[in-house]
Order: sequence, then C-alpha cells, then structure tokens
Amino acid sequence: MDTVTSEQPASRGRRVRCCIVGGGPAGMMLGYLLGRAGIDVVVLEKHADFFRDFRGDTVHPSTLQVMDELGLIDGFLKLPHQRLQTMDGLIGGSKVRIADLRRLNTKYPFIAFMPQWDFLNFLRESGKRFASLGVLMNTEAVDLIHHGETVAGVRARTPDGIVDIEADLTIACDGRHSTVRERAGLSVEEIGAPMDVLWFRAGRTPDETENLFARVEPGKMMVTFDRGDYWQCAYVIAKGQYEAVKARGLPALLEDVVRMAPELKRGVADVKSFDDVKLLTVAINRLGRWTRPGLLCIGDAAHAMSPVGGVGVNLAVQDAVAAANLLADALTRGCPSEHELDAVRRRREFPVKMTQAMQVIVQNNIISGALKGGDRPLKVPLIVRLITALPWLQGIPARFIALGVRPEHVHSRAAAVS
Repeated sequence: MDTVTSEQPASRGRRVRCCIVGGGPAGMMLGYLLGRAGIDVVVLEKHADFFRDFRGDTVHPSTLQVMDELGLIDGFLKLPHQRLQTMDGLIGGSKVRIADLRRLNTKYPFIAFMPQWDFLNFLRESGKRFASLGVLMNTEAVDLIHHGETVAGVRARTPDGIVDIEADLTIACDGRHSTVRERAGLSVEEIGAPMDVLWFRAGRTPDETENLFARVEPGKMMVTFDRGDYWQCAYVIAKGQYEAVKARGLPALLEDVVRMAPELKRGVADVKSFDDVKLLTVAINRLGRWTRPGLLCIGDAAHAMSPVGGVGVNLAVQDAVAAANLLADALTRGCPSEHELDAVRRRREFPVKMTQAMQVIVQNNIISGALKGGDRPLKVPLIVRLITALPWLQGIPARFIALGVRPEHVHSRAAAVS
C-alpha cells in the first residue's frame, strides 16, 4: 500500500532516481555530485532563493580541496571572499594564538569567508551543465511517501499546489529541524551545549585592521569575522539567557560589545534594534540510525554541530562527498539496500563523533568557565598557553579545524556531459 499522512491531495507527480530534500551545503553538493555522475536527481529547496543571513559561511581547506578536485576552484575563488590564516584571541586580556593554518601541508592553507548564498548559488549555476540535475526552488517537503515499509519519495508544497515526487532514494539534507527525519521517526541523541549565540553586523571602515578572532572575559565571549565592509559578530550568551539579555536592553548589550572590542564603537551604530540581532540556538546532537529503507539522512539532519570551529558547513560537504562516493554506482541500478545506505554512517560517524567530542571539550573547558562570570580574573587555560608559546603546536588545532578528521576526496564517477 502507498501511504502518506498529509491530508492535502497531490495535484501532479514526478519520478526521479534520487530526491534530495534541502538546498543547503550538503544537499547542493550531493546534488552536484550525483548530477555529475549522470544520476537523475532533484534537489528541493523550500525558499525562493538561498539568501538567509547569519548562515555558516566559513569555507575550510577541506571544502576548497573538494572544489579543486571538481575543477571548480578557480571560478569559486573569483567570488568575493576574505581569507583567514591565523586565529588570534584575547582571553582575560592576554593575547593568544589558537591556530596557524600556514603550518598545514595543504594546497589551500586558509579559511575563506564567503556568504553561504554565494556558495550555494555557485553550485547551482555550475550544476546547470548536467541535464540529470534539477533544482526546484519554493518547494517544501511536507511528508514522506511510503510503499509499505520503504520510503518512496516525498510530498511537497509548491506555489502551484501539492506535488508528489516519487524517488528510488530520498536523502534528507533539511537541517537540524529536519521534517524528513521527523516523518521517518528517527530519534536524535542530544549531547547539549552551554551557550546560544547572538549574530549581528557592525559596520567597518577600511582603516580598521583589527585581526583578533575571539575575545573572552569573565561572563562574556565574542567572535568577530572581517567581512570586508562589515564585521560579522557572534556574541556568546549562556544557554536560555536571550530573554534576560533583551530585558537589559539593547544599549547595555552594545556597551558590553564595545568594552570587549573598542574598534566596533562606530560600527555598532548599525544595530538599531533587536530585529538586527539574530538568535542562534546552539545544539549538538546526532542520530544513532541514519537510514530507513529508501531513506538516508546526512549533514545537520544527521548531526547538528556546535559553532565551535565553524566546521558545520564543511562536515556537511564531507558527508555529501562520502555519500556520492559510496552510492553513485549503486544508484545507476536503482535504490541501494539499507545496508549499502548505512555505509555512509559507518564512514562518517567516527569523524562526527570526534569533532563533537572536541567541541564539547572546548565548551566545558573554555566557554562554560567564561560564561560563569564572577570577580576572579580569567586565566588562560594551560593548553592554550602552550599552543601560544610553542608555534609548532599551532598546526595541530589548525589541522583539526581546517581539514577535520579523515577528510573526504572525490572518487565518484563523472559521466560524459552532452
């Protein structure tokens, strides 16, 4: 029996080999790779465009290497971006260096700061040469189609009504609040995070050359990214304290910001109200099971990452590369078995767990202590003092942040382009 739980009838239908739900980094990269392999694939993106502010926009060397392997790097690096090679900070007034990417033996020893919508648009435009790849904007998956116990596609809402998209394989790339995951009944293991993040922009003038990455003081923490004509700011607060911050008022928040980063004094005038401040609710979690028959979850739908290290986008891309490597050939014949689909989890679970474990260590040993506040001066943790004092050690956190655990390389097939 074919079943869906949506009460709205479908107005029309479509059939593809693979339906990817979600046009974020995991979905667009996997769509590109499967289209490149000649697989009949469609990517569903619920919004009309990719423009969403305050999305992850750090493109790390692991992702730059993937773009290079795909022959896309030259065009990609022509897009406006800024480059970061060293991560410096102030902890309790003491300057520290957390990582130095120049010490890495990699072709692209820098992090590229690029708006995520530019990254996604670049993948979409690059993928237009593949006749087998379709990207449907304004198309939101609202339910799953089942053939018995097997997921057989999605029911989606479009501007023209409800449509059923039948697929041999459905892949959930629809983020940490995944509708597909919820409809499939996959349970999430919550690991927890002690903080949330307030994102906002502060204006920047060309003469402002401050290169500090992170600032940590008793009760306060902030990260700033140089975005050329503005500073992207991440003000870290204790978990669940957003309403208390709002109750203190915007002037009090901005005063704290300027005390930590005096160079932002002119730029914070751009923050007119709390409408200009976006709350990112931080979560670390992961699925124990990434699959059902006919269904696979990857990216944030399978594992939400903390913003520590800015690795979320790059973990999602790595998942996509691994999924294409492992599944593209099987998809030419039909839907891979659930055991074949689970090979993606078996390949990616170790890097995910290791990355989340390191994020928890940073949370517990630096962030939690900083957010507690108090009158005692904040001391630089011993490990950070050692990394700062011994430059050769700076390559270790640089490698973890830039390349990750067991980085993936493109091995999936490339079909001839007509």
